[in-house]
Amino acid sequence: MKKIEGHIHLIRAMAGSKGQGRLSPLGNGYAIWDDGEIIHLLPEGWGDDDFRVEKYLPIMKAENIEKAVLLQGTLNGYQNYYTYQVIKRYPDRFIGAFSVDPFAERAMAIVKRHVEELGFRAIKFEISQGGGLHGFHTPFRLDSDVRVGQIMHYLADYPGFVVTIDYGDYTQTSYQPEAVVNLAKRYPKMDFVVCHLSFPNADHLERLENVLQQFAPLKNIYLDISAIQDIDGKGFDDFPFARSQKTVALAKKIVGAQRLIWGTDSPWSATFNTYHQLATWLENTNLFTPDELADVMYNNANRVYFKATNVAAAQAAEDPVTAHFKSIHDKD
Repeated sequence: MKKIEGHIHLIRAMAGSKGQGRLSPLGNGYAIWDDGEIIHLLPEGWGDDDFRVEKYLPIMKAENIEKAVLLQGTLNGYQNYYTYQVIKRYPDRFIGAFSVDPFAERAMAIVKRHVEELGFRAIKFEISQGGGLHGFHTPFRLDSDVRVGQIMHYLADYPGFVVTIDYGDYTQTSYQPEAVVNLAKRYPKMDFVVCHLSFPNADHLERLENVLQQFAPLKNIYLDISAIQDIDGKGFDDFPFARSQKTVALAKKIVGAQRLIWGTDSPWSATFNTYHQLATWLENTNLFTPDELADVMYNNANRVYFKATNVAAAQAAEDPVTAHFKSIHDKD
């Protein structure tokens, strides 16, 4: 069946930065944080210290992935401009979200550039304490922080804009499902995607149920189900992931299959389980009817991220960097 990868990271250059300091590549897909932790970030054969579109295209073909959503995070470092370049090069295959640190002095200028000049119609807030902004900023609320509010007020001028949020798990100060509820109510013409099914644990389904019940009445909240195998922590080498089946079944029951988006959070997640397993596990379960599976694997991401207006904005954007260097060349 055809698929849209709803959560993938391409890496032009490793530039990670979070509570553990900066990320430095070691080669062979490995990297080291400033505090000394070594991580295996890229699966074998995917790249030495980067993961570019040329490596991913054959993988897409092998797994029958028609299109992909490119997201940003502080683990790899923001790849905003490379994401823009990939979208411009393959306008029918990729769409993406940009990221910004709201605490940056020029945050609003960054937002306006990506929306008005580069044509982005999605933003990713990686706020988790473990891997995002809460790891190196004082705690802040998405629904009340003045800096985030300024960004949201600006984005409200673009109906259909997508706000993708990774808020980490319940042990972290960043865990804010109720903030997503408040934002979705406040901006009903925008779509919100909560990453990683709100960090589920199959041993604590009541916690997940509480979150899903909050989301259920709001039709502009979606959930991607990327990386839930390694997040749950006990689902490795258990294809097709019995624990993940429990949490996805609960999500289907409460919010419905039409609001779930398949994704993998690769490349890192593909170092725990193979990309082929992550791309096919749902097809090897009885969780969904054929029509529901088509929604989860393709239709929902297509409807949310690949809106006609969003694709048109991305395709219409002119590359200011190319124009800059062209003007210098013309002067010479």
